[in-house]
Order: sequence, then structure tokens, then C-alpha cells
Amino acid sequence: MNDETVLDAAHRAMAAAPEDGAARLAFYARLAEAELFLLLEAEPAGDEIAPQVFALEDGPVVLVFDAEERLSAFTGAPAPYAALPGRDLAAMLAGQGLGLGVNLGQDAAILLPSGAVDWLAGLLAARPEAVEARPEELRPPSDVPEQVLRALDARLARAGGLARHAWLAGVIYPGGRAGHMLAFVDAAPGAEAVLSRAVGEALGFSGAETGALDVAFIGPDDPLAGPLGRVGLRFDLPEPERPEALVVDRDPDAPPRLR
Repeated sequence: MNDETVLDAAHRAMAAAPEDGAARLAFYARLAEAELFLLLEAEPAGDEIAPQVFALEDGPVVLVFDAEERLSAFTGAPAPYAALPGRDLAAMLAGQGLGLGVNLGQDAAILLPSGAVDWLAGLLAARPEAVEARPEELRPPSDVPEQVLRALDARLARAGGLARHAWLAGVIYPGGRAGHMLAFVDAAPGAEAVLSRAVGEALGFSGAETGALDVAFIGPDDPLAGPLGRVGLRFDLPEPERPEALVVDRDPDAPPRLR
């Protein structure tokens, strides 16, 4: 398989600019989003999997590929594997002392040390605070870094069908605490955790130092909806192309378990 993948392109951009933090973050973002094929010792047993572990000079690693064909080309024979998103893989490997070999045998191969895997898992685990407190004042958003706005726009554009839209506004809560709130309007049932995770990832991979960003979920008739529409910055989530696109993915806090 010689076709360049999204992950290949991100790796190439990172390799071309090793001092560019944005390019490095973009690679890790693509890794978190990619469906990865993890080489196993044996077929999965329920929700438990046993990756093949390779002892290298710099420490043990497990191997993943962003296409089944690449895994098959590496092993040279049929081999058991588990397909899972990169974010789930990072959560599963966190704290295990395992590095990650990505697309070995390809031009864009890379070996990530265990510290990088733990860092990625920590970034992905971050969630903005979901608030129920009602702000006493709404303001237009201010001093929000441009890279944060771009990251939110790009991430929410891939969350089609999970909410109607979202408003970003400056807020002041009772007691004087000030910050920013991203309010999702008419979220699909069960989508709250996925949307909160999406916001957390957008903030983490933006590379910007941000202040407080709270997340709220409101209905279209909520008293906040009108004021938010007057002062807030709107993010549209695309309509799903088909009804099944509304399905919310599985629990983001329950990755497969090692055995």
C-alpha cells in the first residue's frame, strides 16, 4: 500500500519542521483520531486484548498500523489484531511503560516512547468543566486565541448530528467568576460526553494557553438561548448525511483492557 494516508501527511509535515510545535500537535491529533490496527498475540477475548510486545533497546513497544494492508505487509502472514481509535489505544497503554511503533515498514514509520504515549493519554483525558450554574451576565467572547477558534471549528465540524449548534460567549457567574462558556444547543441524547471530549481535544491540540472554558448543554427554548444568540460566536455542527450518523460512539472512558 503506497497511497499516502492522513497520518502519513501529518508525519511528513512534522518531520519537515521538527521545531514547529503546531505541526507536532497536528500529528498527535491525527493519531488520536485515526482507526489503528494493533498487532496482537492472540484473538481478543471479550474486551481484553493481548498486544504483541517487542523488546527494543529503548524499551518495549507495541505496533499499530493505520491500514490492515500495512499490518499484513509487516507480518507477511495473517495475524490477529484489534481495530480501535488512537485515543482509546492511548488510554489503554497509559502508565504501562509501553512505547508505540506506528506504521513500521512504511516511509512514515515512527517510534514513540512510553513518555509520549502517557503525555497523549493525559491530553486526551482532559475535559472542560460541564457547568450547571447559570451565568448572571453574558458577553461577546474576548481574548480567545485564534488557534483555539480554528481548532473548535474544525473539531465540531466533525461532530455532525450530535447537536444543533453551539455558542461561545464570555460569562460572569454569581460570585464574580469570569470565563468563557461553550453552550451546545439541543444535543442528541447521550452525546454530552462525546462533545465534552471533542472540546477538550480541540483545546489540547490547539497549542494555546487558554483560560477557563466551561461546557453547557441547553435546549432550544432555554432562557439562555436568546441572549447567547445576541452576543455569542456560533459554531454550526453539520447535519448528518444519514440517520445512522447520529449514533454516539461508545463510552470514551472505557477503552479495551490489556491482558
